[in-house]
Amino acid sequence: MAAVLKETTAHDPNALARQGRIDLAAGLRWAARLGLNEGVCNHFSLEIAPDRYLINPQGMHWSEVCASDILLINGKGDVLEGKHPLEPTAFFIHSHIHRANPQAKCILHTHMPYATALTLIAGGRVEWCNQNALRFWGRIAYDDTYNGVALADAEGQRIAGQLNGKDVMFMASHGVTVVGASVAWAFDDLYYLERACMHQVLAVQGAGGKPLRRIPDDMCERVSAQIAGERQQSDLFFDSIKRMLDRESPGWSTL
Repeated sequence: MAAVLKETTAHDPNALARQGRIDLAAGLRWAARLGLNEGVCNHFSLEIAPDRYLINPQGMHWSEVCASDILLINGKGDVLEGKHPLEPTAFFIHSHIHRANPQAKCILHTHMPYATALTLIAGGRVEWCNQNALRFWGRIAYDDTYNGVALADAEGQRIAGQLNGKDVMFMASHGVTVVGASVAWAFDDLYYLERACMHQVLAVQGAGGKPLRRIPDDMCERVSAQIAGERQQSDLFFDSIKRMLDRESPGWSTL
């Protein structure tokens, strides 16, 4: 039954938009629950058709966003559907990444604490010392240039080019961007990226100058492939989030 529903949704633009709004609201609310948000800033988006994107509105805390609050915009930043305004940096970052990176159907941009901490270190990198980190083997880009707040097309284009087909980008002195084929897959990566960075930061703090335990490259590649072959875990995790929201926050998915 689930497979039939997914197939039907894939060929029905209205159903795709409805499901996309629900998924983005779930991701935003759970990210806030985990402390991955920052004020009313940062943004999640989903491409549902050529030049058509869903995105969270300006001025709403992630913990209060409902599916009905999610905006539909085009590549020019026009709000086609929605009762709230669009935050400017959301448009300049997300619209260019969507257009320049075909794998970026869903884009999650955050200033989540531990991952952002790595962007503050000169040459800061994810170290291959932790199983959670290995899922990102070969999937990370680093933008080592901080160029101010993204309020122009030129900066959006520059950021989009730095992603260069990868799924994760660390943005110097700024934050991180994670992209994926669906909200569920991107959110799962966002969650595990923050966990990997948290473990790395805590290990360095407690190491007393001792080196981290580096995992050999061949093992990194092997484990990365193993985790990629278990993508159903991403969908199961996201389904569990929506069940918990149904129990704890009735009305969150109302359209």
